[in-house]
Amino acid sequence: MTWAPHVTVATIIERDNRYLMVYEEADGNKVYNQPAGHLDPNETLQEAAIRETLEETGWTVALTGVVGVNLYTAPSNGITYFRTTFIAKALSHDTQRPLDTGIIEAVWLSYEELVARKDQLRSPMTLQIIEEYRAGRRFPLEVVG
Repeated sequence: MTWAPHVTVATIIERDNRYLMVYEEADGNKVYNQPAGHLDPNETLQEAAIRETLEETGWTVALTGVVGVNLYTAPSNGITYFRTTFIAKALSHDTQRPLDTGIIEAVWLSYEELVARKDQLRSPMTLQIIEEYRAGRRFPLEVVG
């Protein structure tokens, strides 16, 4: 039997004590999440994080570090996700760029606003990884090959 988790990436972008989030439709619900998505064939994890952030938010970013690598098994479908979460700096925003299908909008939310929306987060990992980032958890980009 072959078991393979889904490889995904996410990006934490903080500016003025606010986090860039996507408000999206997932599994029939409207939820908040970091810009995130699946690794495509023939791309690096870093390339995937930059691409997904641009596609979901219209923001071009520069990666500056890694917060962590986590496993999460979604109770809704039983799929296990192997997620690398990067830290990035916002560089520029293309307001005319269409966002990925399912993305309602990109929004900047404070930590307090995220906590208030805890029931609307895509998964518990959404807030958990921000709390790890806020606690100072940082690794250099070089930890990811």
